[in-house]
Amino acid sequence: MKLAFWGCVGLIGYTYLGYPLWLYLRSRWRPKSVRAAQITPSVSIVITAYNEASALPEKLRNLVRLNYPEDRLEVIVVSDGSTDATNQILAAHASEHFRFLALPENEGKASALNRGIEMARGEIVVFTDARQFIDCDAVLRLVANFADSSVGCVSGELILVEPRRGGLRGEGLGLYWRIEKKIREWESATSSVVGATGALYAVRKELLVPLPAGTLLDDVYLPFHVARQGKRVVFEPRARAFDALAPWQREFRRKLRTLVGNYQLVQLAPWLLTRRNPVRFEFVSHKLLRLVVPFALATIFAGSVSLKGTFYGLAAVLQSVFYGLAGMAVFRPRLGMFSRVAEIALTFVVLNTAAALALVLFLKGKREIWVR
Repeated sequence: MKLAFWGCVGLIGYTYLGYPLWLYLRSRWRPKSVRAAQITPSVSIVITAYNEASALPEKLRNLVRLNYPEDRLEVIVVSDGSTDATNQILAAHASEHFRFLALPENEGKASALNRGIEMARGEIVVFTDARQFIDCDAVLRLVANFADSSVGCVSGELILVEPRRGGLRGEGLGLYWRIEKKIREWESATSSVVGATGALYAVRKELLVPLPAGTLLDDVYLPFHVARQGKRVVFEPRARAFDALAPWQREFRRKLRTLVGNYQLVQLAPWLLTRRNPVRFEFVSHKLLRLVVPFALATIFAGSVSLKGTFYGLAAVLQSVFYGLAGMAVFRPRLGMFSRVAEIALTFVVLNTAAALALVLFLKGKREIWVR
């Protein structure tokens, strides 16, 4: 049991501390810059929408305000079997540079994206969602990186704004996103980012491949194929998309979908675990090991309870306190610094509970975990 205990401690330590530290050191030892320049290639913005009548008007106004040459930009929206007023809103905005396709039935996001990619005429295809807003200079900043011929995909950054009542606040999900941003920056600085930000990313059209039906993580599947073709996937933090922090129940479901998608990636593309994947080490360290963490945590707690000795007894007490703080945070007490620590604990528990449940859902064959 001691061997299992310390093995799991090592695994968690590497996942959350060792890998980021290695990335940081590698970015210092062997930095690989991007030769960006102000360019304006033809761009197609592709959006899929399913019953997004409430969000589309503001999203379309957001796109109109983009700082990009109008004659070099087109917007394509694929309505995936919408049954609300989505199609009527899109029809009212139709023009030479704004095209839409209304699918008669809901085919799923992957199929809808394939339709949008087929319609795209631009050299660069930018993917974004109906819900998030993007900076007026976001497209310019994304495409500037394509001046470097080694770059095939560019990820923007998702900024989570002030949460609504009932959301995961401040030190919780905010800390998680800050850590994720640094990891992506360090991956980008030396090699390729493992996936992109689904709210905003761009790909050279010539490098795009069809998405298999039912693909949950297009923003990871497509970038991996870019890397497989010998091009870099880089992170551009100045290209920003904005979203509001959702209630923790919705964040849990959103994270659950992402984690099930990671299992699905290995099923759809087994080559990700072979030498044909140039970022295999990063994929395993950044994505797959996090799927194992909840089971390692359970092993550590079981070992703390069953093993004899002061150290293990203290470890059991500290873990109990930590999980107790997470439970307390659900009720959102106002206790200053104590509350912020509780919020961090809650976020940690929510994310790892989602990782454990993701394996169960994947093994049961549940794939459609759509989060609007």
